[in-house]
Amino acid sequence: MKIEDCHNVDDLRRAARARAHRMVFDYIDGAADDEVAIRNNNHSFRAFEIVHKVLTGAEQVDLSTTLLGHRLKVPFFLAPSAGNRLFHKDGERAVAAAAAKVGTIYSLSTLSTVSIEEIAALTSTPKFFQLYVWKDRGLVREMLARAREAGYAAMILTVDMPIAGNRERDKHNRFTIPPKITLRQIWDALRAPRWTLDYFTSPPITYANYAARTKATSLARFFEEQLHAGFGWRDAEWLLGEWNGTSVLKGVVSPADAVRAAATGFNGIMLSNHGGRQLDASPAPITMLGPIRDRIGNDAELIVDGGIRRCSDIIKAMALGANAVSFARPYLYGLAAAGQQGVERALDLFVTGLKRDMVLTGASSIAALDESFIRYKA
Repeated sequence: MKIEDCHNVDDLRRAARARAHRMVFDYIDGAADDEVAIRNNNHSFRAFEIVHKVLTGAEQVDLSTTLLGHRLKVPFFLAPSAGNRLFHKDGERAVAAAAAKVGTIYSLSTLSTVSIEEIAALTSTPKFFQLYVWKDRGLVREMLARAREAGYAAMILTVDMPIAGNRERDKHNRFTIPPKITLRQIWDALRAPRWTLDYFTSPPITYANYAARTKATSLARFFEEQLHAGFGWRDAEWLLGEWNGTSVLKGVVSPADAVRAAATGFNGIMLSNHGGRQLDASPAPITMLGPIRDRIGNDAELIVDGGIRRCSDIIKAMALGANAVSFARPYLYGLAAAGQQGVERALDLFVTGLKRDMVLTGASSIAALDESFIRYKA
């Protein structure tokens, strides 16, 4: 499927499936347990209808918004995702460059396959750095210092992964980074010749920010050993002190947690269930936006992360009180399908579609959206 023939996220998904190794596609596409949460993330937007307004003169549309002090040309940014060079040889470089082209923020995963410093130097647009909760505080300090020195504008602390979720597709595929060579993997590699050629003609895939601390064969063990289920709110306060800058807490769906996050000093809160990859019974982030906004008011900026597949989803989230939305799978499908060209296609679909849907909604700017545009369909 040619990338120019992809007209929505589902098309990009099919293109990614056609090009990528099976285990790679399943890693992007899969989720925890029965994959209920990921479906709910997507489908929950359907419970909200857009009450369009007519004769508003909304011919020219302003898609810009401000997030954590940064003016973005669009109301979305790119959420962090690990291991991008496994999906396409250009990996995080392609994604960061595509984000810069549309004038939005790119968030680099702590488990990226390109280093903090290289991505920082790639473009001049703002970037966020995502950090997992590690047991080794010295390692945490090192990552924060590198991100600060490289000029990252904010730190995203991911807290919904005290341990890894039960991702059964990955278990069936015996997924590892880097991949282990088995008869099953060889067979699947033969069925994905373009991916296979890229993989074997590119430098070895490692977690670039930890390359000096780990051997390729011990990446999975390093990750499992460093996750810190005992991390608590006092630890979060310590980490904020170490960073001493703009901060976002990612993985919140509880209103009580949102209140405490704001009180602790986080500037932003990402309503997220890790794309359904952790607790399969967790609620869809969009369904918790209203309750959380009601509890915290304007004490922190809110980002809806997860379930975004259509431009109307973005309009709904912004009208319901989000300061921005973020997503990963849509651009990862594009990356796996066609590298930077695929990521650019994914983002362009959202930009052009938003302009169209905003005119149809009758809103001339993102700032004009409010709850009067939304009807909840019980």
